[in-house]
Amino acid sequence: MQIGITGLPLSGKTTLFVTLTGQTAEMTHTGAKVEIHRGVVKVPDERLDKLAAIFQPKKVTHATIEYIEVGGIEKDISRTRGIDSQILQVLKTTQALCAVIRAFENEYYPHPEGKVDPVRDLQTLETEFLLSDLQIVENRLSRLQKQYQKTKDREFAEEMELMQRCAEWLENERPLREMELSPEEEKSIRGYQFLTAKPLIVVLNVNESLLGQEDTLLEKFQDWQRKPQVKVITLCAEIEREIAELPPEERQSFLEAMNVSEPALHKLIRTSYELLGFISFFTVGENECRAWTIPRGS
Repeated sequence: MQIGITGLPLSGKTTLFVTLTGQTAEMTHTGAKVEIHRGVVKVPDERLDKLAAIFQPKKVTHATIEYIEVGGIEKDISRTRGIDSQILQVLKTTQALCAVIRAFENEYYPHPEGKVDPVRDLQTLETEFLLSDLQIVENRLSRLQKQYQKTKDREFAEEMELMQRCAEWLENERPLREMELSPEEEKSIRGYQFLTAKPLIVVLNVNESLLGQEDTLLEKFQDWQRKPQVKVITLCAEIEREIAELPPEERQSFLEAMNVSEPALHKLIRTSYELLGFISFFTVGENECRAWTIPRGS
């Protein structure tokens, strides 16, 4: 499972990546102005720990998730040259997107827009995804029209009709994840890896002072929480990083003192599984206890 972490500049996405993966955000893909960070994390699961305690296996294998954090997506970039090709290529290959939205004040790192407004920033990011998908649809439509004029092939005509529907949907500022598609149509557009067709996890990165009082902020995102394949959660990436750096024996008392119920890693992983429709399946024995990530209902 791969999840792409993205967001506008200075939203805290690199801090979240470091927290999740427990590693320094070293650049693993070079290119002009673009940093792409990758990290594979074990999925913590108390059930697997209990099974391992019972069977005492030689090996314990956790399920894993790969998080990929890309450079910040700047506002209005799609209207000029489009989202950077390296960023776009990475995000397209992931199974879901994690949008980190700034909901914290910091005088040392002023918001690029001059004011913190998480609702505006989420809409800005979604607009960039919409424009990126629309560009792909329009390019494909242009090629299909030329091919159909030459061959009159029925398959080209059917795909052209589907692309026209997608174009109209995107032009009305609606993501493709909300579009009703038949199984055959879903299969047809899968290869395009549209960003707005991917499940979306919205992470509201809040100040420490808001911990335990996030309901007021979440009320502003009620419309988003009702959208299909979208989940909205809150966390404080800075505090979560401090928690991750603590010795294991000190973490629980720190969590309680900060009014945090669980580390961000657990919260985000559980949300990811729920959104993508995955569960863990366990195989046990003397040689190995292992958790496998499988689709729900398998």
